[in-house]
Amino acid sequence: MRVAVVVLLFLTDGALCKKVCSYQDVVDYLNLTRDNSVHKLTRPVLDYTHPTTVELDILLYAILAVMWNNERILWDPAQFCGITKISVPHDMLWKPDLFIYEMIQKDDSPQNPYMIVSYDGTVISEEDMRVVSTCKMDVHKFPFDTQKCNISVGSAVHSVDELRIFPSSNSSRATQFSREVMKTQGEWEFLHLSVASYNFTYDSKQWEQLIYTFTMKRRPLLHVINFLLPILFFLCLDLASYFISDHRGEKLGFKVTVLLAISVLLLILNDILPSMSNKTPLIATYCIVIFALMLLSLLETILVTYLMEKDSQEKLKLGDDWEDKQEKVKIDNSNTEDKRQTGCSCICKVSDGEKQHELLPVAEEVDNIVQTGESHVLLLILEELKDLQKTANLHLSCREEARRSSHWATRINRAFFIFYVVVVSTFLSLIFMEWNS
Repeated sequence: MRVAVVVLLFLTDGALCKKVCSYQDVVDYLNLTRDNSVHKLTRPVLDYTHPTTVELDILLYAILAVMWNNERILWDPAQFCGITKISVPHDMLWKPDLFIYEMIQKDDSPQNPYMIVSYDGTVISEEDMRVVSTCKMDVHKFPFDTQKCNISVGSAVHSVDELRIFPSSNSSRATQFSREVMKTQGEWEFLHLSVASYNFTYDSKQWEQLIYTFTMKRRPLLHVINFLLPILFFLCLDLASYFISDHRGEKLGFKVTVLLAISVLLLILNDILPSMSNKTPLIATYCIVIFALMLLSLLETILVTYLMEKDSQEKLKLGDDWEDKQEKVKIDNSNTEDKRQTGCSCICKVSDGEKQHELLPVAEEVDNIVQTGESHVLLLILEELKDLQKTANLHLSCREEARRSSHWATRINRAFFIFYVVVVSTFLSLIFMEWNS
């Protein structure tokens, strides 16, 4: 060991002044050099059976503070003007081989080149780390989900017999410090930071880990405004479309447009939803069920429109048949009237041109002819009445069938609207209860 050089200054009157000390005096006393392998090659214990106690502290944004004891570093502060701490470069002392198990990318943040060494052998190393780690996410309740991510810290070489790891701060203190450090939280809201110790056995040796669990909650406002509310608005529009008349084609086109809008939102969902999850996300169920209900509503509208079109075609056909029958009856009536007028004119001419003694046999013959003509006319009228009765019966039956079709369309529309409202209300209530649970 090198003896520290103490400089004494004497004044002209012989009075003694204070000692002048420097950090280099402590470094020289401890023989801390880059070439000295005693302080950095092996675990800093005088007896190999003594475990090295390492205390570490992790705060959010990856501020890693590690503290351990080096048994080879000791000095008396009284001999060095009260110096109790010095800072030395990292590569001059042994450091515990702590690493983060979940870390998947090398840390590229600026490193702190110095460590703080105390007179009793306590070494403190503080580093700012950027940790990119794997985290098993559960997006079942996205965007109202809460995630828990673990950061496991342990040694790769030293077992429990050689290295013990303890947290410097408990869970409540670590949570408070993390909240004070955080400036902005972005999409996530930090809730809690808990720390627990975990031991496991591997290769007949026991190893120790410290597991820090970060609990974070997603801020759902942006996703609610940009995604959930537009789908709910489209659902309300689909419900309001039942008040559009079924006799026009606007209702069908309106429903197809709303269905296409939902399809575009489903494509957006595919981009914003994380792909890894053990359960089907509730937001996917929300979109699929609403899309299925709108599709079912579109099919019901197609059915009702078909029944209405069938009713309109039947009415148009009945109108054309009725007009044809009316024209035919008018033509037959005019022919019958002409026949009657011809018979009467013949009778009048015969009665005017003959004499009185010849009228009797001629009158009898004409009477027979008239009776025969009238019976023929009556038969024609009877046949026309039968045809009119058949046409009227056919018209009534077709009208009844058309009325029945229109009645069924109205009943289907009303029943499906009630069913649609009940299913939508029940589904929305259940899924929002599941989101809030």
